[in-house]
Amino acid sequence: MQTSEAGIALVKQFEGFRAKPYRCPAGIPTIGYGATFYPDGRKVQLTDPPITETFATEMLRNMLGGFERGVLRHVAVPLAQHEFDALVSFAYNLGTESLPGSTLLKKLNAGDKRGAADQLLRWNRANGQVMAGLTRRREAERAMFLGKSNAAAA
Repeated sequence: MQTSEAGIALVKQFEGFRAKPYRCPAGIPTIGYGATFYPDGRKVQLTDPPITETFATEMLRNMLGGFERGVLRHVAVPLAQHEFDALVSFAYNLGTESLPGSTLLKKLNAGDKRGAADQLLRWNRANGQVMAGLTRRREAERAMFLGKSNAAAA
């Protein structure tokens, strides 16, 4: 499975595009749509030149492959495209290591897709603080997971 255009749009919406390198909230040099590495494996440096939005999109599509594989590795039940897209967005933001052992994955693999969707909403904190941006993202991912067509607008 691969992330659909709707899934890519969701990631782009919440990551936002930055042509110049910047430090993400975790202090890591980042560029484009949340990339910390270039396709050749080099780490992003704050002194790197700006990139185009087209190149940033190429980088994003390249990076999504690892998150897609991570989601598929952990999920034991069939997924609809919209469910997969929501989980890839979640994994892109938090890493696939957030899935194993999570109640979200346990509910999903037990066939409780509604319960799994509701679990997405619990992942809205950074350093113990509820973050409005993460809350909006998790609400949009939940809406997409549940097949609601206005997920990106949430």
